[in-house]
Amino acid sequence: MPSDFPSTKSVSTAGMVLQRNRLIQIILAILCAVGCVILINFVNQNWPTVWMLLVLSACMLVALILARANRITLAAMFTVITLTIVMGLMSFAFDGIYDATISAFPAILVFAAMFATLRLFVGLLTFIILILSTVVWVNITGVHVNVVAPVSIMSLVNVVAILMATAFFVWKLASDLRIAVARLETENERIRDALTHIDTLAHNDALTGLPNRLLARARFEQAVELAKRGNDKIALLYLDLDNFKTINDSLGHIAGDQLLCEVATRLKQTIRASDTASRQGGDEFLVIVAGQAEQESVATVAVKIIDLLSEYFSVNGMEISVTCSLGISMYPDDGQDFDALLKHADIAMYQAKERGRNGFQFYDPQMNTNVVEHLHLISGIRTALQKDEFKLYYQPQFDLKSERIIGAEALIRWKNPELGMIPPNKFIPVAERSGQIHEIGAWVIDEACRQAREWMDAGLPPIVVGVNLSPIQFRRDNVERDVMNALEHYNLPPSAIELELTESLLIVESDQISPLLKRLRNLGVHLSIDDFGTGYSNLGYLSRFEVERLKIDQSFIRRMLENKNDEGIVRAIIEMAHSLGLEVVAEGVETAEMLVHLKGLGCEFGQGYLWSPALPAAEFVEFIRTYQPK
Repeated sequence: MPSDFPSTKSVSTAGMVLQRNRLIQIILAILCAVGCVILINFVNQNWPTVWMLLVLSACMLVALILARANRITLAAMFTVITLTIVMGLMSFAFDGIYDATISAFPAILVFAAMFATLRLFVGLLTFIILILSTVVWVNITGVHVNVVAPVSIMSLVNVVAILMATAFFVWKLASDLRIAVARLETENERIRDALTHIDTLAHNDALTGLPNRLLARARFEQAVELAKRGNDKIALLYLDLDNFKTINDSLGHIAGDQLLCEVATRLKQTIRASDTASRQGGDEFLVIVAGQAEQESVATVAVKIIDLLSEYFSVNGMEISVTCSLGISMYPDDGQDFDALLKHADIAMYQAKERGRNGFQFYDPQMNTNVVEHLHLISGIRTALQKDEFKLYYQPQFDLKSERIIGAEALIRWKNPELGMIPPNKFIPVAERSGQIHEIGAWVIDEACRQAREWMDAGLPPIVVGVNLSPIQFRRDNVERDVMNALEHYNLPPSAIELELTESLLIVESDQISPLLKRLRNLGVHLSIDDFGTGYSNLGYLSRFEVERLKIDQSFIRRMLENKNDEGIVRAIIEMAHSLGLEVVAEGVETAEMLVHLKGLGCEFGQGYLWSPALPAAEFVEFIRTYQPK
């Protein structure tokens, strides 16, 4: 990008050119003045003066040649020294201290100030004083007495010539100074504009023009000073657009930027002049609302923001609906400084997202406790993978008619040395949000295959091991590789493994996973749908995916004897599955009465506490060896 300011090198070059031109102009002016004086003295046959001035003219020609050759310093030194010597000799030879040439010395000093160094200027001044002192001394002592000639036309010519040359020097010097001052003022104005621009960039968001975090912090500190005087409160509203990444990815970053600018415009329209709306980065905004006394008034502001942003945005000719989640922290109740309040508002915002989005949530200290626990779990999961703290428990699955064991569902357990047994419903969601579910899922697949191989080698009857998969695992396309690697590593037939999928995965990710599931099914891996009935149950995806089993969620099984609606749901699921050629597994079978009823409905398989809870691998083997069908 080209700079608005000339470079140091270009400024230096321009200065040298100007100095060279000025020097040539002054030398030419001196030659003109000397030429006029020579002509007058030649007419009057004043030969000593003519000869001295001819010598001076020759020297000036030499200086002119040096200046044209860009030897500026040497030309300037040669000029001032020559002028000083010639003028000194003429004053000594003619009228002494009263000679007209004495008036040339100030012009010589002006010339030296323009072109010479400080050392040369001081030396020249000293030399001139020495010349004058010498002229005076020789006249006082009688060594050489200057006779002052009467005033004549020649006196006027000499003085006028010197005066004109001096006037030319001074005018050029003043002109250069005016140009330099004008340039300096222009540069100063540019620098002031640049500093203003830099200050704007430092305190405002480049895209939306809103204050950035730095300026928001300063505005907050000002609001705190006012709040202390009036015993008021300050609210920090942390705003995040819901599903902005989807809009950005589908419509492009330019459209995303346009949407952010529109959001910023609406925020400025919503708040008061005394409040501050700032962009924190990405699709996150912060609103500082000062002078608030109660949460009710802040809630009104939050609702107003949510409603205004819920109205359609026009981006690239398309109407886009955007929702937002707001987290709110209050000064001084939730913190005394900007960073603490910002963190608490951020925590509350994520809580609002977890509660369904398109809403707001005030900060509560319990949220911070949950966040700390969340961070501890993230760190603990990493350690647990490294130290083999995870274990698989196995709950047997039975053929309801023969009550023979036909398989087992592998269920992960985490026994932390400090916290004890941590239930899966506590750490699995954390692992999914942090991305660690990929490592856990790969470990579960590998461990389940290892255990199946061990049971086969021990001579146990064929057991299909079911492995639960998280929808998050399918977003990296690693599931097929993990399954293939584990089967190959333990030399296990694909039919020994059953992958249990969720309904939400099949609905939301159907286009992405359909080819993958088809390859796994063709390989011989069993597929089933876990917790059927609790998600987006429909027949469309059941016909598209080659699953073999439906697992009815235990919540329906446990209530079917007391609740006719649940009994009707169980009956409908079983009949639907059979009509599609699918087998049914009932989860949560706890009593013999449940077993009888399920048999009557035609359910093929089941698992539950009627037979056994999930067991560690060693106890599971013992259970198999001692179990006898009733």
